[in-house]
Amino acid sequence: MLTSAPSVSLSWVNTVIAAAERQGVPCADLLARAGVAHDRLGGPRWPVDDITRLWRAAAALTGDAAFGLNTGRQVGPGSFNVVSFILLSSATLRSAIGQLQEYQRLISDGGRFQTLAGAPHSWLIYHPQQGSLAFSPHQVESVLAAAVCFSRWVTGQPLKPVRVQFSHGQIGPLSAYAQALGAEVQFEQAFNGLLLDNTVLDAPLPQADAELAQLHRAHAAAQLAALSAPVLLRTRVEQWLSGALDGSVPGRAQAARQFGLGERAFARRLQEEGRCYADLVDGVRHALACQAVASGAEPFVRIARRLGFSEASAFNRAFRRWTGCAPGDWQQQRAAAPQTAPPAGR
Repeated sequence: MLTSAPSVSLSWVNTVIAAAERQGVPCADLLARAGVAHDRLGGPRWPVDDITRLWRAAAALTGDAAFGLNTGRQVGPGSFNVVSFILLSSATLRSAIGQLQEYQRLISDGGRFQTLAGAPHSWLIYHPQQGSLAFSPHQVESVLAAAVCFSRWVTGQPLKPVRVQFSHGQIGPLSAYAQALGAEVQFEQAFNGLLLDNTVLDAPLPQADAELAQLHRAHAAAQLAALSAPVLLRTRVEQWLSGALDGSVPGRAQAARQFGLGERAFARRLQEEGRCYADLVDGVRHALACQAVASGAEPFVRIARRLGFSEASAFNRAFRRWTGCAPGDWQQQRAAAPQTAPPAGR
């Protein structure tokens, strides 16, 4: 077994999906563009690289240069699961930020916060921690916009940072930055951060409750312990393959290197878990193919090429083996069948 891979909570995934849906992008289209299977919405966490793909797809499909800022502005308690209740019951905003640093993993492994205290202001710095894919700048902008939005609803006051800065260049209109962040923004700086007034950070919060905060922390600590539990190698390989199938199929040697193992050791570990690499590739192709065909957002030829099939006929044969019928017939059957409710959490 291996320790769990970097991941993000489904509550944050749903925040991104909801933001895209508000701009007219259906969830199915978004997932298809991102190359993520729909059944992932039934799980509690997503790999970091998958949500990066989701951000890229959402920015492309909405065409919104301020998508990250607009997403961050829409956060609420549901975006942060149990961490929201810890923050709301904290004594001060500075204390709440400290709690956020401690329980950040419950929201996402994709970054960490750092506080640099000074007088009369202090920096709240955000350090992105991406996976194998480089973060979209929209991801970073959403985090700082969410931090401002969170501070407003936890204090009950309109927070205005002294300054805001990003390490990337400007991607949206300045008016969008002003609306989401309420301060002058500087770009291409050494770090991403908010400069906050100490009087705001240290003012008592209206819903402070030390006893309630302790109960929430105990619950959060149990969830953190569960995140550290080991996961099967085959599960990590399936998660990696879901994003690595992009016009070609990674060989077993490449997969072994991805997980820091020799090819023989990699094969042996999978065998001990009752799987072989070829079966995992086939299973992931099956899931992604069914999700893409059902959405109807791509021609079958493009789906075949994206999943690494050399020609459409090979894809058709594989699809018949998986489902018992051709892709077009299966798509029509799905369209005619009664629609089921979306998974819990959506």
